[in-house]
Amino acid sequence: MKTITRRNFNSLTVKGIGGAAFLSSAPFACAMGAHQDKKKLGIALVGLGSYSTYQLAPALQDTQYCYLAGIVTGTPEKEKIWADKYGIPEKNIYNYQNFDDIANNEDIDVVYVVLPNSLHAEFSIRAAKAGKHVICEKPMGMSVAECDAIINACEEAGVKLGMGYRLHSEPYTQQVKEFVREKTFGDILFVSADAAYRSTGNPNQWRLNKELSGGGALMNMGVYAVQSTIYGTGENPISVAAQEFSTRPEYFKETDETITAQFEFPSGAVGNITSSHNFNANAMYASGTSGWFRLQPANNYGPLSGVTSNGDEIKFPHESQQKLQMDDFARHVLFNEPNKAPGEMGKRDMMIVEAIYKSISNGGETIALDFEPGFGFGG
Repeated sequence: MKTITRRNFNSLTVKGIGGAAFLSSAPFACAMGAHQDKKKLGIALVGLGSYSTYQLAPALQDTQYCYLAGIVTGTPEKEKIWADKYGIPEKNIYNYQNFDDIANNEDIDVVYVVLPNSLHAEFSIRAAKAGKHVICEKPMGMSVAECDAIINACEEAGVKLGMGYRLHSEPYTQQVKEFVREKTFGDILFVSADAAYRSTGNPNQWRLNKELSGGGALMNMGVYAVQSTIYGTGENPISVAAQEFSTRPEYFKETDETITAQFEFPSGAVGNITSSHNFNANAMYASGTSGWFRLQPANNYGPLSGVTSNGDEIKFPHESQQKLQMDDFARHVLFNEPNKAPGEMGKRDMMIVEAIYKSISNGGETIALDFEPGFGFGG
């Protein structure tokens, strides 16, 4: 079985886009030239839950263009723990009440909002008004209106906005995009994507509280599946119809348990997604006119894995997706490199999520979607 590696993938990419990929992965002094004297960006994590604790903070110990400069927490006990572990000075530690004072802190360049969904808009907007660049975790907000408010606030403040969409920075997803762009397996006719896990723990967790989460599996895992169909076809959908299923209503009292949806794309391709908090699923599959490819797993923290109809294994050395993502955003800020996951991408996905919920409330009605060509696609 032939293996698609980082080495030959990068070679193909350089040929395809004129060497830009080479520059983005080259050593700092070589690739950046006159920019090599630029400092690393200081990132403050807002919200110190499991994702910040076990993914983002460790990743920031290995990033090349940014570092963990500060924290924002509503739990005083965490302040000393994090300060001692990561050497964070007291002046870079904030709570939710004095957060706006961050505007006066030159150590902090980027605020990464890692809070429950209902707080994404508030703290993204406050960060922008404080003059800080913003990374917002998914989903971008509770509604399209909140997404617009975040985008507008960042534009008015003249700061950069990125989504915490880690997959756009890792090589398996980049390889999928390359397959689609180069028509390696012909024109894509069908895509399916599954993103799910079984929730059996605390039924009072914020993800199962609609007031805090805005929704269930779709708002949490479903965004990955929606994204897979989009970069698996290279198109935004033009319509969606959806269905919701619940087999444990005593546990999922307020939020959706399992949702399936069917998309149609401008080329005529179709796509199916499944998102759930009731079973484990993690895959994407695309079928074209001259073959197919599959990632399984496709959207966890890695390592991912893939195979094609040619018998080729898709395999890359594992790196922290969060490290790659945050370095990509830092390069966007420092060197004006393309933003791989801009705010418009988060807004587009929320428009699709709202259409899915509308379809479900209307008994599975097909809902039309209307996007400008390329809207929401990152660099």
